[in-house]
Amino acid sequence: MTDAVAKIVERMRRNPQNVSFSDLCRVCEYYFGSPRQRDSSHRIYKTPWKGDPRINIQDDNGKAKAYQVGQVLKAIDRLEVQDGNKDKEAD
Repeated sequence: MTDAVAKIVERMRRNPQNVSFSDLCRVCEYYFGSPRQRDSSHRIYKTPWKGDPRINIQDDNGKAKAYQVGQVLKAIDRLEVQDGNKDKEAD
């Protein structure tokens, strides 16, 4: 993870109510790649697992919605657990 993304994620965890939409987009693009939809106030990112395979975020006057920040953090945690399990299986 780049230092800039790590700092944004740290701020998101401390205060999910005060996250800019552009910062949330940057984090999502780092973890999930380019959004499938970008032209409206929403951006939709694909996740690698089945069941709930997307992250949907919305621009609210330049800010990210706190509940969507929480959903992104939960997805990041899930990815990190899965990646950690893959690393352990490779050993």
